[in-house]
Amino acid sequence: MAAQVANKSGTGWPRRSSQGQTDNNNGTSKFPSPSLSINRTIKLYPLTDYTFGCKEPLFEKDPSVPSRFQRMREEFDRIGMRRSVEGVLLVHEHGLPHVLLLQLGTTFFKLPGGELNAGEDGVEGLKRLLTETLGRQDGIKQEWVVEDIIGNWWRPNFEPPQYPYIPPHITKPKEHKRLFLVQLHEKALFAVPKNYKLVAAPLFELYDNSQGYGPIISSLPQSLCRFSFVYM
Repeated sequence: MAAQVANKSGTGWPRRSSQGQTDNNNGTSKFPSPSLSINRTIKLYPLTDYTFGCKEPLFEKDPSVPSRFQRMREEFDRIGMRRSVEGVLLVHEHGLPHVLLLQLGTTFFKLPGGELNAGEDGVEGLKRLLTETLGRQDGIKQEWVVEDIIGNWWRPNFEPPQYPYIPPHITKPKEHKRLFLVQLHEKALFAVPKNYKLVAAPLFELYDNSQGYGPIISSLPQSLCRFSFVYM
């Protein structure tokens, strides 16, 4: 099963340097030198380096959107705000970064991830969820390298809208979602649930396309533009 490429192009992405910050106590920089620029590089490997197999379908916990929010209400009363994590897995094709997305049906796309258990660490929870979603089935342990946090999104109410900030009138958000950059190894085998397709979507296809991909996925080009990509 080959991952599908949503589109093709070639373009570059700018580098971004950080500015030194000043300590309020003594006026000294918190960083070793404010003149040093941070050049955060990410290695991207070709899509063709990866093998994609199939495994049994992976179904959502809830049969419908209303039942999902009903369960969220019940859990909020017991354990508080839901915490969820998603992984951003990058490859390159034709000199452009692509994001691996799970496609359900013809119009729904999602990043691999899901809900954390009560008290579960975010990084370890994401590794567990990535293994459940894309982990191989031959008994060989999959190693996931979880790196930068590239996004924080908040659900203020028991409703679909999520925002990259907490609205000022919200004191108890109902969900906090963190997006992590996952550094893929040079070669890997992924097992994709039969009820999903794995799609490699180029950044230009996602940019400003919330109608097609939703606000979180369509914001990934902006979140990722601070990195310098090295094509291996």
